[in-house]
Amino acid sequence: MPGAMKSMIVIGAGLVGAASALQLQARGVAVTLIDPGDMRRAASFGNAGHIGVEQVLPWSMWSYALSFPSRLFGLGGPLDFRWRDVGRWLPWSLRYLAACEPGQFARGQAALSDILNDAMGAWRRLETLADMPGMVRPHGQSNLYMSQAAGEAAQRAYAKTPIGQARVRDMTSAELDRYTRVLKARPASGLHFDGTGQVSDPQGAREAILKKFTALGGELVADKVVSLAPNGRVRLQGGSERQGDGVLVAAGAWSAPLLQPFGVNAPLIGERGYSMQSLEHDWPEDLPTTIFEERAVVLSRFTSGLRTTSFLEFGDPSAPPDPRKWARLHQHLDELGVKFSSAPDRWCGPRPTLPDYVPAIGRLERAPQVFYAFGHAHLGLTMSAITGEVIAALASEAPAPFDLKPFAIERFD
Repeated sequence: MPGAMKSMIVIGAGLVGAASALQLQARGVAVTLIDPGDMRRAASFGNAGHIGVEQVLPWSMWSYALSFPSRLFGLGGPLDFRWRDVGRWLPWSLRYLAACEPGQFARGQAALSDILNDAMGAWRRLETLADMPGMVRPHGQSNLYMSQAAGEAAQRAYAKTPIGQARVRDMTSAELDRYTRVLKARPASGLHFDGTGQVSDPQGAREAILKKFTALGGELVADKVVSLAPNGRVRLQGGSERQGDGVLVAAGAWSAPLLQPFGVNAPLIGERGYSMQSLEHDWPEDLPTTIFEERAVVLSRFTSGLRTTSFLEFGDPSAPPDPRKWARLHQHLDELGVKFSSAPDRWCGPRPTLPDYVPAIGRLERAPQVFYAFGHAHLGLTMSAITGEVIAALASEAPAPFDLKPFAIERFD
């Protein structure tokens, strides 16, 4: 196995790739970060900004799988499968069902608990490293219930649900009253999660990370990687080639083909989300990330506007967006009474998801010069800071902060 890396090629400048590149560069590794530059297609652009340290349960669980029919988009829910992409999501779904096996689920829960244990702390450290004071808002999150029955069911469920380092409590009457100014009706009840938070602007965070990366001497190349050779050499769409002591594959939903030359067939799928952002709103800045669980809708106030996100759409990560999803989001906001632009900035992008909902982070056994960090699903922003620290530790042959065996891509061999 080669020693500590002196130079690295990082493929992908989403939050995971950008945080990893900055951590490597800060440790004295000469890094070239390669990305096509079209961030609107990637999951880092349109996410809810939530640092979800409470989500230690992988979504590969039988109770969740059995609820799929009631969650389908055609029945008013957030879950959808693109039928023309059945060749992509059907094989993935079979592996997902296998990952629901109790033993594998327990291993996934243990892995997520480990990586999320210090995810908020890692974001605090990244905030300092990237010179972006005030980017992390540790004000928790609020789950609102418009019906008393839904709230009571949620109370019972969360009373026995592991939530890692977070803490959950009933929202006070005063906290619920704050929503009467921005909603048609006062929520019947709510649960507040302490120990979680959000970033004040996801794209602002990414830009600050990249700015510090280049200030430390990192090289940012706007191009697309078309192939990764077994010797680690990277060929770009523009015709040039690059090579470092090591290469990190952090290309999100487009990571799997880059590892195929090494005999790795990563069962990765694009789990697409939809969001809208409005400059026109009256949502208070100090309200935390707010989740309307009955509608599977999230609202986050950023410095750049008010964003709403929803949907889990399985299929081709590069497929055209489905306008019905944005129309449904508008419907939810209208019914809730949320002030929002009729012509907002609309986005659709793929969360890179593996069947067991545990990311792939590590170093290839058969090609130790190749590192990887992808498959973070809906926790990409949450885990990006801690993932960057893990990759920097691996590249410098320092101890990882937790056991990385459950995150090895070879688990799918």
